[in-house]
Parts: sequence; C-alpha cells; structure tokens
Amino acid sequence: MKNYFFSFLLAILFTSCQVTETINLNEDGSGTIEAIQLRDEHSYMLLMGEKYSKEDKFQDTTYIFRDYITKYNETFLKYTQREQQLFQKYANAKVHAKKSSFDKEFKTSITFPFTKIDAVPNLYNTEDYANDLENNYALTAESHFFDLKYSFDGTTFKRIVKVINEAEIEKNKKQINNFKSKFNILSFTQTYALKYNFPRKIKSVSNSAAILSSDKKIVTLTFQLSDCLENPESTNLEVVLE
Repeated sequence: MKNYFFSFLLAILFTSCQVTETINLNEDGSGTIEAIQLRDEHSYMLLMGEKYSKEDKFQDTTYIFRDYITKYNETFLKYTQREQQLFQKYANAKVHAKKSSFDKEFKTSITFPFTKIDAVPNLYNTEDYANDLENNYALTAESHFFDLKYSFDGTTFKRIVKVINEAEIEKNKKQINNFKSKFNILSFTQTYALKYNFPRKIKSVSNSAAILSSDKKIVTLTFQLSDCLENPESTNLEVVLE
C-alpha cells in the first residue's frame, strides 16, 4: 500500500533532509511553485557512520510528467477516466533528480507553472505517479493520509492541509518516535520551509512564527520536519494582502 506524501516526509526524516517549498505569485493569480528536497550531507554522515564513505550511486534525470503519459500511453489508457484526469493534473510538472555519491549532492526539485494556484496538484506525489505509469501500478492500492491544496482570491492566499486518515497517521507516529529515541534529532538538519513571494505587501499572516521580508512581500516559515509529520495541519497558512 502506498502512503504518498506522508511516506515521502517520513523517508526524508530518516535520510536527514531539508525541504523547501517556494511559491512566486503574480497579481493575476498566475505563478510558479517549486518543491526542493536536499539531503544535508553532514547530518546524513552522522546517521550512516562508516557506511557514508562506501555509498556508490549516480543518477541525473530530468523529465516533464506529460512525457511519461506519452511514453507509457498504453498503460495510461488502462486507468479509469477519473485516474487519467488525476494524472493530467501533473502534466506540466518538471522533475530534476540528481543523486551523486561522488559530488555528495542528493537533490530533487519539482517545478510547476500555473495560471491559477487552485489547479496546483500535490507535487510531492509526482514521482510516485510517474512510477505508477512506468510500472502499471493500480491507484486503488493507495492510502492517502492528508490532502494539500492552495487558493488565492486576489487578496487572501491559503495553504490548506486536511487530514483524511487519522488512524494511519497515528500508526506511523510510532516510527517517528522510534527515530527520535534512537537519534538526537537536534543535531541533524531536518527542516521544512515555506517561502512565498506575493505581488503586494502582506497585511497579516495566520502563523505568528512567520518572518516577513523588509518590503513585506515575502513570507518565510520554517518547521522541524518531525513536527510536520506528527501534525501535518500545523503547516496550514493564511496570508492576507493589502
């Protein structure tokens, strides 16, 4: 059973990563969103010990999701109409994944241009859906823990996370607690950062920990990754523009 976004975050917790989600929003509601996962090499070395120097991996891949729909069209056509529509939402997503033991760089970036932000899918599912198409996996085997959506009405921006399977989240919290008990997570760099750029000055932000730029057009909010895993809805955000 696939546990997409939650499993994504859980996996990077165990590999000690930084995740940054950046949105550039224009006055007309168009813009771009980018999600970057970057492995912190110092933290990962602390986790792996002597195994770190023995790592041998290289991958440098770039693709646009629509290319997967075209390449694996025979598989795509086997899915239901609703599932095909789901895949089509990711058509413009661009993925660049580099995993290099030699360069000590493990980074995945997913970018998505939009005309309206409410059309942006959950980008953290992109690689998994590409994998589904490539391997003809059934989407009925998926188990989603929560939904991630965005909205902007010209004045108010919202990042909306909604838990849809509380029982599964509670079950997986045990893995997080085991990790915390085994390692001192305070010595690792494991952050989840939101950086949103707006076309006008910001009037108010729902989270008091948010930091505004000097021109009040950029809001930055940083979480501990483990906190996000235990309470996904803590990353909800509402920003009101002047």
